[in-house]
Amino acid sequence: MTFYRHPDLPFLEAKQCAADDLAYHKHFHEEYSVGWIERGQTKAWCDGTSMLVEEGRVISFPPQMLHACHPDRGLDWQYQMLFIQPEWLQGLEQREMEAIDIPYLLSNGKNEMCRNYIRQIMQQLRQQDNALTIESGLIELLQALTGAEPGDMNHERSYRHDHKYIGRIRDYLNAHFNEKITLTQLEQEMGISRFHLIRLFKQWNHLPPHRYQNVLRINYAKTELARQRPIADIALEAGFYDQSHLTRLFTRMVGVTPGRYSLSI
Repeated sequence: MTFYRHPDLPFLEAKQCAADDLAYHKHFHEEYSVGWIERGQTKAWCDGTSMLVEEGRVISFPPQMLHACHPDRGLDWQYQMLFIQPEWLQGLEQREMEAIDIPYLLSNGKNEMCRNYIRQIMQQLRQQDNALTIESGLIELLQALTGAEPGDMNHERSYRHDHKYIGRIRDYLNAHFNEKITLTQLEQEMGISRFHLIRLFKQWNHLPPHRYQNVLRINYAKTELARQRPIADIALEAGFYDQSHLTRLFTRMVGVTPGRYSLSI
């Protein structure tokens, strides 16, 4: 697994992976994730929906959307993925922002076009081409992705934020992700029983609160590792018991150890 960045494009990270035995547990990213399967196929789970995604298909996930991936063994599994920070998109006009509704899977013609854009951007990042070229290609990719076509398969609209308790629990975990949080605290903060709280949170988020908190901690660790900071310091800041605790969970969600991730970028 190799990661690529460009010094003049801090909002973009790319990943190339080739590993038959790699499976990702349920997790989410802070970024828009867009990539394509070069070889093999995978059973993709996304926010409660499962399906088979085959070789050559482009797949995407918006920020904060829970997903997991279990590639079929023995098929030379390879994929390329781009991670785009939402802050970069804030530079778009409001009309364009409203159109950022990237489908889960694409129609055939659109799929081929976007696959070529991703392949081109990956090659440019590997070669460290100039930032203008890479960013221009990224905008073209987004324009192609967001142009709706009949064969697109969109993510189902989620109304979880409409539930007052779920939104409050998520906000609390986001604000205190690196602290020791107990069910007693959450119970007092939300004003509902811990049994009702757990049931609601798992129903809408597909994870219990402690596992959601771990995903937040791993995402924080990725950001700090990209700054080449000491792993032990990051582990403590993120709220892990020690560096080995961070390493174990990081490898499950990212596919490499924190050390390898830091070295690759």
